[in-house]
Amino acid sequence: MVSTQWGEPSDLQYLDVPVPEPGPGQVLIETRAMGCNFPDILMVQGKYQVKPPHPFSPGHEIAGIVSTVGTGVTRVRPGQRVMASLEWGGYAERAIAAAERVHPIPDAMPFDHAAAFYVVYQTSYAALVRRAALQPGEWLVVHGAAGGVGLSAVQIGKALGAHVIATAGTKEKLEIARQSGAEVLIDYVNEDWVERVKTVTGGEGADVIYDPVGGDVFDNSTKCIAFEGRILTIGFAGGRIPTLAINRVLLKNFSVVGVHWGYYQRRGSPLVQEWMDALVKLYTEGRIRPVIYRTYPLREAPAALAALSSRESHGKVVLVP
Repeated sequence: MVSTQWGEPSDLQYLDVPVPEPGPGQVLIETRAMGCNFPDILMVQGKYQVKPPHPFSPGHEIAGIVSTVGTGVTRVRPGQRVMASLEWGGYAERAIAAAERVHPIPDAMPFDHAAAFYVVYQTSYAALVRRAALQPGEWLVVHGAAGGVGLSAVQIGKALGAHVIATAGTKEKLEIARQSGAEVLIDYVNEDWVERVKTVTGGEGADVIYDPVGGDVFDNSTKCIAFEGRILTIGFAGGRIPTLAINRVLLKNFSVVGVHWGYYQRRGSPLVQEWMDALVKLYTEGRIRPVIYRTYPLREAPAALAALSSRESHGKVVLVP
């Protein structure tokens, strides 16, 4: 799927292009599944912080089989089942990835799970373990809990021994969050979720709030965060980037913590491999599991991204060649 100019996902074209060749330190992967993410939409629109030269293929995460490797690559070998994170280029039958961003997947992990795993689970693990130091028994609020990144936070929070409160906009989405381990379900459309969080936590507020929404959700999170609590800023799916009167931070001794997981990867941090090892272990133990909303053929990428942008979907949307 090729973007030839800035526009909408509906403008993507399904074209034949030459098969790429891996350079030094690169891996050519024959794809079996691709994960869809909001940045894919932003990149096609020209609104993402990275703007590839046209023509390009969007797509940040893939799973498949190693076809060939460039010189100097010893991390993986041809024929191996892997998942990978890319800057772009994943919406294709074959894609190039930097070797350090390619990870073998266990035999028990199907390709659709692998394609739905890398970005969201790494993000949530970095957020909850590294940035928030979430402890067993703490109260964790997850906003947008039925989305791909939200469900990964619910599952990891549960695995870490936290009490998970999920917020979402429909009963159906809350039920999906419950199946992933949420103990308390809040319909933010029909409930005063701030007061409910205070009530559930005995008036103390949540120890950690995981916020991929921003806007009013962030503003109201500052009203129900606990003493020495941590608000994790994951993204701004709600559209508005909030601001904060810093005296609120001082009065309640809470922290606002940024989570830019991709920066760890760009810096070549060894933590990324450490986190992946921990996540794969949780997966093989059956404690985390991607929730797939639907799998679309690659040529139907515009419809897949429309399901994502309209909030119709839950969990992850996946493409297959």
